[in-house]
Amino acid sequence: MKRSIYTEEHEAFRAVIRDFIAKEARPHFERWERENLVDRDFYRKLAELGLMGFDIPEEYGGSGTTSYKYQAVITEECARAAVSFGHYNVSTGIVLPYLLDLADDDQKKRWLPGIASGDLMLCVAMTEPGTGSDLAGIRTTAKLSDDGTHYVLNGSKTFITGARNSELCVVAARTSPATPKDRRHGLSLFVVPTDSEGFEYGRKLEKIGLRSSDTSELSFTDVRVPVENLLGEQDKGFSYLGRNLPRERLSISVGATANATAAIAFAKEYVQERKVFGQPVAAFQNTKFVLAECATEVAALQAMVDKGIEFDDAGELTPADAAKIKLFATEVAGRVIDKCLQLHGGYGYMLEYPIARLYADTRVNRIYGGTSEVMKTIIAKDLGL
Repeated sequence: MKRSIYTEEHEAFRAVIRDFIAKEARPHFERWERENLVDRDFYRKLAELGLMGFDIPEEYGGSGTTSYKYQAVITEECARAAVSFGHYNVSTGIVLPYLLDLADDDQKKRWLPGIASGDLMLCVAMTEPGTGSDLAGIRTTAKLSDDGTHYVLNGSKTFITGARNSELCVVAARTSPATPKDRRHGLSLFVVPTDSEGFEYGRKLEKIGLRSSDTSELSFTDVRVPVENLLGEQDKGFSYLGRNLPRERLSISVGATANATAAIAFAKEYVQERKVFGQPVAAFQNTKFVLAECATEVAALQAMVDKGIEFDDAGELTPADAAKIKLFATEVAGRVIDKCLQLHGGYGYMLEYPIARLYADTRVNRIYGGTSEVMKTIIAKDLGL
């Protein structure tokens, strides 16, 4: 089905991204996957194209207010080329909005120019060994010093994406005890330089997918965080975290949809070339029916995601709508990519074929950003249940 959300300007941007990927990402991607790390200078090259400064005001070196459609184009082109920019989407699409939304003028002057130039990459530390979707259970603490000049951060985090390739980490910590009526009370957000004394990397976790970005355990031992690095107001962190979740879930949905679209293209190409019993796999009715089913599901999904992108541009994307989009997108992508891998036969299980990486990379979509079960809970609540 013909899409209508992109203009000629977006398509010209797409051509630039496609060329950039061919020159700067494809030649290095297999090594990034092996090393679990994208070359640090790669992000500075992205910055030269203005791709690190989406929504950063021009006075700080950014592009000014920018439609999310441009980030969606990048995601689509990465899927098409079967590459990843590591934790680029985390830094630019998930963490940066917290700073744009909450940082005061002094903080913006300190951090935004470096982010726009690619010199400062961002990660976010919320999840803890015993706390995943239930953020109210965060145990990492940040205690204000007696002289009121700094907080002392202690605790641990896990499943932190891109921490080893970042200079700044937004850390969620408890600054006040929860109350009997509100378990969510007392959380705060801090911007912590990753080279701070007492900021330590633990294990680099081995994932089945998304291998071009590191995922690590972190620990904080008496880390001194200046009060000037408190993001927003103390004890209001939980509400801040919820503010950006619709965009985060939309971005996951865009990625899932792009991967499903790419999977169909890879499967179509493979079945036309691969011969079984003297004829192309594409000649069998089962192959045609499977790809027809996949194409139809993804067309419906794409229409839903495109509507979400338009809602986001208009500032109208609600938590419930984002949950519906993420639930549908990630579940459909999982089904479609599995079917496309099956059409590859044994070769679909080999990492030399992009379908294998898509299969591994896409599985986590139903977990991070809120599990499918959490999405169903949000949707049910919106229904008044």
